Amino acid sequence: MSTQPIIAQADAAQLRDFQATRALTLAFAEPLSDADATVQSMDDASPSKWHMAHTSWFFETFVLRDHVPGYEAYDADFAYLFNSYYEAEGDRHDRRRRGMITRPSLDEVRAYRAHVDAAVAEHFDALPDEALTLLELGIHHEQQHQELFQTDLLHLFSRNPTKPAIWPAPRRLHAAEPAPLRWIEGKTGVVDLGHDAEGFAYDCEGPRHEALLTHHALASRCVTNGEWEQFMADGGYDDPRHWLSDGWAWVRAEGIEAPLYWQQREDGGWGQFGLDGMQPVDAAAPVCHVSLYEADAYASWAGARLPTEPEWESAAAGLDAAGGNQLGRAGAIRPAPAPKGDGLAQMFGDVWEWTGSAFRPYPGFKPASGAVGEYNGKFMSGQFVLKGGSCATPRGHVRACYRNFFYPHQRWQFTGLRLAKDL
Repeated sequence: MSTQPIIAQADAAQLRDFQATRALTLAFAEPLSDADATVQSMDDASPSKWHMAHTSWFFETFVLRDHVPGYEAYDADFAYLFNSYYEAEGDRHDRRRRGMITRPSLDEVRAYRAHVDAAVAEHFDALPDEALTLLELGIHHEQQHQELFQTDLLHLFSRNPTKPAIWPAPRRLHAAEPAPLRWIEGKTGVVDLGHDAEGFAYDCEGPRHEALLTHHALASRCVTNGEWEQFMADGGYDDPRHWLSDGWAWVRAEGIEAPLYWQQREDGGWGQFGLDGMQPVDAAAPVCHVSLYEADAYASWAGARLPTEPEWESAAAGLDAAGGNQLGRAGAIRPAPAPKGDGLAQMFGDVWEWTGSAFRPYPGFKPASGAVGEYNGKFMSGQFVLKGGSCATPRGHVRACYRNFFYPHQRWQFTGLRLAKDL
């Protein structure tokens, strides 16, 4: 019988989680050249090399620097280069110019990661509880950047006229027809929402609070590519009746005619670019890479609306958050058709689902003290909540109360939608 206390077993599991998370990020970078990992394709995206270094800086700063006596930074310049938005940590490089950081090289960033990983392992047994809490936060933080790694890389390669594939197309049996859409009646009355204080959660997921739900229903699955093509064929992108004012201004100014990464073929059909290159649009798979503006317009066209965050979360409570089509290893990723069956499908995985709810604090929310308090709270302005994770979200990262958030025009993430309606 082991004589180790339970806390020691839990600590060992946490170290294994840390090491597994760090190894998966390295696996993503394996097929990349130094140039692949350096270029920045737009202001919202970051180079792969920057993601790899920034997550290492997070562990080095908040775990090693702050909780290991005598620890010396690997490189004094890295704090300026790889801080993201932490004002409390001082000046930092302009986000829009991260692609100008040609040095350190990709191999030097790998060496930096190895140094930080070795230091965490060396000092792990002596870390205080506060540092272990930050280490757990850092693991989940790196998982978020693993998804950004995929989406930013996809955007970068989409700008290459040769449309290169870095992973082979996944072998998947596509459904001949999508699963039929059914309406599932939601909960009504007063429901409890937010994190229940068991397990890890970000600060913005709490406190636990009550919300009132009126009679409504959710679609049994996400909107499909085939259904979106019907919206396009019916002039959905050209009819202002279905668009929010800001959305109509955006779609006209940007010349939007289809979801991001769609390209019309010579035969009139549509292809969709992914990390496995250009592939035919799968009519049965969920539509993705659409903005809130597009999602809201489609819902209006379909005679429905987007779910509210409380409606979505109350429906997802008790479902397997680690199930569905989520990221489990390095390789090509795409949303997959919904399985046939009763009940709600695709609540976790495939695409982040836009809600009609603003990303604002829950009653009683208080950000954490110190620099990590900047993690979520200061972004609660002008953004909308997405739920459920995507095919690029590491498996086990999300839960029903998880709150992702983006601005309404953004669509380079794996974002889609599920319909809702009043009853």
